[in-house]
Amino acid sequence: MRATRAVIYLDHFRHNIQQVRKQVGPNRKICVAVKADAYGHGAIPLSKVALEEGVTHLGVATVPEALELRQARIDAPTLLFSLPLPEEVQDIIENNITPFAVSKDTVKLYEKISQKLDKRDYEIHIKVDTGMGRIGCHPDETLHLAEMINNSPYLKVAGVCTHFPIADEDDESFTLHQVKILQKVVDQLKAHAIDPGLVHAANSGAIIGCEESFFNMVRPGIMLYGYYPSFDQKRHLELKPVMSFMTKVVFMKKVSKGTTISYGRSYSAPEDTIIATLPVGYADGYNRLLSSQGPVFINGKKYQISGRVCMDQCMVDLGPQTDVQLYDDVVLFGAQSGAASAEDIGKIINTIPYEVTCFVSKRVPRVYQDHLSY
Repeated sequence: MRATRAVIYLDHFRHNIQQVRKQVGPNRKICVAVKADAYGHGAIPLSKVALEEGVTHLGVATVPEALELRQARIDAPTLLFSLPLPEEVQDIIENNITPFAVSKDTVKLYEKISQKLDKRDYEIHIKVDTGMGRIGCHPDETLHLAEMINNSPYLKVAGVCTHFPIADEDDESFTLHQVKILQKVVDQLKAHAIDPGLVHAANSGAIIGCEESFFNMVRPGIMLYGYYPSFDQKRHLELKPVMSFMTKVVFMKKVSKGTTISYGRSYSAPEDTIIATLPVGYADGYNRLLSSQGPVFINGKKYQISGRVCMDQCMVDLGPQTDVQLYDDVVLFGAQSGAASAEDIGKIINTIPYEVTCFVSKRVPRVYQDHLSY
């Protein structure tokens, strides 16, 4: 096992799922976003835990992400949030992945491949663009697409959905406008005897702050991994960070005042001091923008990265006297009391906690624990 690792606390993940359940009620379905390797936490183990906790659906962004779940024998309904290439559609249908229809062309493509594979009543969801401006049909096109789907013996409408761009902001007016558009679409389908199936829109921001958006399924993402999606919302739910990004001290040396540290010689020791070397760098996902400002937590005390973060290593000035010893644990960010969180790191480098956890690279082993050990 490498000194540098990402420790994943499964009890925190379970706790956050329970917070979502408490917020949305016992009768709504939950689709957990496990795209981007569960935001860097590990899609396969976290999908299994989510399903144990009563989650009904999983959400991915790419066909390979969905196939990874199927190869791990995870057969839960899996929504494909992004659009595939035509050559990926056969894999989608053969592996019972649920795609989004956004146009006549996508409906025709799914029908063509379903017919080729003799798959009947293949379930797809209609994605409606109510204001995100990314993917989705115009609301006025939804009825026609639904009729196209249900008139085909090979396809079936199983859901209708949209996505919110600013549900994590304090002003709910635009989100509520989107909710009204989606509700109007759903009502129109029902008026034409079309069952809309699962109606889903609420991401983490909406789950936290817009009860009107819940419909009959919600799609939590970042909140399950322990973070609020923005600083604007009231923090009335107890969310626990699921990942601690950790390493160890692997080298220590005394240096004289004025000694420069790392590339560019941007850090100069302000006094005779002790420098610790950590085997973690930007190739591991510890961002180079944290040079000379990233907080680290060792033996209950905060220190700061000294000099530039290298590809594989970085250094910390421990001061002239220290109780730190070789191979002591170092928390770069995480769940430990007193340590920086992914949100704190995001503030320093002007990004969001989503990106901070996703930064943690594949070469960093994930270690799964049932409980936070300290």
